[in-house]
Amino acid sequence: MSLRLAMWSGPRNISTAMMRSFDTRPDSFVSDEPLYSAYLQITGLPHPMTEEIIATHDPNWESVVQYLTGPIPNGANLWYQKHMSHHLLPEMDRDWLDQLTNAFLIREPRAMLVSLIDRLGPVGIQDTGLPQQLELFYDQRERTGKIPVVVDSQDVLRNPEGILRQLCENIGITFKTTMLSWESGPRATDGCWGPHWYHSTNNSTGFTPYRAKEVEVLDEFEHIAQECEAIYKELHAYRIR
Repeated sequence: MSLRLAMWSGPRNISTAMMRSFDTRPDSFVSDEPLYSAYLQITGLPHPMTEEIIATHDPNWESVVQYLTGPIPNGANLWYQKHMSHHLLPEMDRDWLDQLTNAFLIREPRAMLVSLIDRLGPVGIQDTGLPQQLELFYDQRERTGKIPVVVDSQDVLRNPEGILRQLCENIGITFKTTMLSWESGPRATDGCWGPHWYHSTNNSTGFTPYRAKEVEVLDEFEHIAQECEAIYKELHAYRIR
């Protein structure tokens, strides 16, 4: 049995740590934000390293989709695909998602928003990925007739083994204790943007225990924070426990 797991996240989450966790499994192969290059090519957004990303990674979303739904590399049985939900642009087809098991990784939005603004400067709600996550969640529920798996990063950090066991059970694979720790450092499977974004994860050897953060959202972004909170609460209600 083979499984393609697409984990749809927003930025400034524990998405890279989750990718590291699945990368420890001997039966898995991981991919790091495979639609990022196409997203930058289409939107023209001035993200850090944009030119290098487009030059290094495939910017054609159709050929990326063909790859993601093709044979699992390295003879693996599990393909963990780390995706940012906002990278799936409206002009990109959705039918290929039927060939994947789609799950959702969410994070309390105020801390996420402050961190995102710190890295990218002024942002809009579409940059958070939350509206796209909600759209994809309901689209998948309608397509499959089942409630998709939702994982809250805070729950993972509070109880890594318990939540990962639940996640594995929900998607039909066996939990492995190797998923709880990993060697520090970058990976060949990381996107070329890794040196810019993955400093903390590259220094880690496991999930960092949860610590509540006191953050203050500037007044000009308060309306975005409130919109994000409403979407987060809607998805949070479906999270695995």
